[in-house]
Formats: sequence, C-alpha cells, structure tokens
Amino acid sequence: MRKFSASLLAVLGLALLGQPAAAQEKYPSKPTRIIVPYAPGGATDIVSRIVGDQLKNILGQAFVTENKPGAFGIIAIEEMARSKPDGYTLMVGNVTTNTITPILHAKKFSINYEKEVIPVARLVDIPAFLIVTTRDFPVKSLAELVDYAKKNKGKVRYGHVGVGSYPHYDMEVFAKRAGIELVAIPNKAGASGILKDMATGDIQVSFLNVASSAALIKAGQIRPIAVVNPTRLPEYPDVPTMAELGYPGVGTLAWQGMFAPAGTPKEVLDTLTKAILQALEAPAAKEVFAKQYFNIVPTKSVEEAKAWLAEDMANWKKITEEVKIDLTE
Repeated sequence: MRKFSASLLAVLGLALLGQPAAAQEKYPSKPTRIIVPYAPGGATDIVSRIVGDQLKNILGQAFVTENKPGAFGIIAIEEMARSKPDGYTLMVGNVTTNTITPILHAKKFSINYEKEVIPVARLVDIPAFLIVTTRDFPVKSLAELVDYAKKNKGKVRYGHVGVGSYPHYDMEVFAKRAGIELVAIPNKAGASGILKDMATGDIQVSFLNVASSAALIKAGQIRPIAVVNPTRLPEYPDVPTMAELGYPGVGTLAWQGMFAPAGTPKEVLDTLTKAILQALEAPAAKEVFAKQYFNIVPTKSVEEAKAWLAEDMANWKKITEEVKIDLTE
C-alpha cells in the first residue's frame, strides 16, 4: 500500500510539473509599489500617483507610491533595481534621476545602472520657461537678455535647483551658445526658493517649469521670454520657443518615466505598457496633466522606451562633456 501511494504521488507530481502555466498567477495579482525618488508633492510624485490611480482602475490591483528621496535618486533606483523582477516593484523617475545621475554620479552606485534597470515607458514631458525678473531688470526678450549680459559681463545672476541639475546645465549651455557670462546661484529650496529670489530681484533669470511660474507671471513679478517646448503654448501664444529664437536643443523638457528591474518578464512589461497607454488617456489623468501643462508623450513598447532612454543618455553625455561643471561647488 505504501509502495502504491508513493508511486501515485510521483505520477501526480510529474503531472503538475508538466503544467507550470496553469499554476502561474496573472499579473498583477497583488498590490504593486511605485518608488519615487523625491518627497511628496513634486512633479514626479504627482505623476506617479495619477498614473498609479489609473492603473488600479485598469488592472484591478493597487499601485501604491512610496517616497524614497535622497542621494540624487540613487537610494530609490537601487532599492527598485534590487527588488525581485516580477513587476511588483517599479519606479517613476525623471531626467535628473534616471539620466543625469547615472552619468555624473556613476561611481556612487553599487549597481550597474545600465544593465540592472530598464525603462518601461516614457510618461509625460514638462515644458519650461526661460524667465526674467521684472524687479529693476529692463530685459523683455531673449535678444535683450543676451545684449544686457554682454554689456554687464558677469553681473547677471541666474538661479538653479542644485549643482549638476538640468536647469544648471541648461543655463550654462545657453550662456556658452550665446557667448555670455552668467553667475550661478544655487537654491536648496527648489522652485519656490528661486521664485522668491526672482520676485525680489536677487536673481534675474532662470529656467523654471511652466506650472511653477504661472502665478508670478500673472502677478507681473516675472516675465517669460522663451519656452522650452516643441511648439508655443496655447496659453502663452506670444512666448516663442527657444528654437524659434535660434537656440534649438537648449533647455530640457523634463520627462517623467516608469522603470523596472532588469529581468522583469516580457509579458509583465507588455501588460504594464498597455495599461499605461490607457491610463494616460483616462479623462481624469488628462485633466490633471493639462492643468500642470504636462505633455502626454508615452512610448508604445518597451523596445521603444529602451531606444528613447539610450538616445537621451547619449545626448546628456555630450552635454556634460561640452559644459564642464564643478560638482564640488
């Protein structure tokens, strides 16, 4: 009897091994966490929560944002990359954390970023203004800014959110192309700190995203003289693009994207991509993004996302080689 039972169990075991697909659960079968490399409230956090809410509606499981700020985004990236590659730990990052940081701070990583992280999808782009203060500053156009800076060498101050940040590079690239010298003033308080300094005239010029700038533009305390965007914005039809003004490629459309650990199964990535495309077309998501002036620009497949990220990293490698910034400032 014992011999018969053992034989029967062996046969049943082989039968089960022959049907692995039937035992696998369809993704997602439990909540997924989305790691964000910033504190709550910023653009990346907003994008993660909006997309996560829609993914829950589409896929029937919660997508919960977890904020892991610090170390230029490295903390969040490494936690995500070391997670089990099953689709249940993702990350929403941006051009700073997922392109510039791996280039400028490669030695600070304990992982191989380009081999252990894969892009799932590009989500949105965030247009920016080149803005000037109206406080004791006569400049009303980009041409006037260049002319004023040439006549007042080393006296025009610009604000940025941190050494090696994309607004820092953007302004240095602009200054180099325009043949002018500007004084960099970092502001640890971020966009709100820069806006405060612009309103008082402590700094005269900066690149800043459109949504953050809107209130002070309306109040007449700052003036947009160019927009970083493929086209003019309908809400600001008189503000020309940087390309129109002779500076194509200057300024950053601050993209936001979703990432996963390398090795995540293709079927999981395909499920996520399909759901993300639906999520970004949801009326609730489109309404929020429109109010923030975010452009919805999703990639259509993981292969397209990989090609996009590779191109962006190649572009930023050129920028960081063209403009040398002392990262110890």
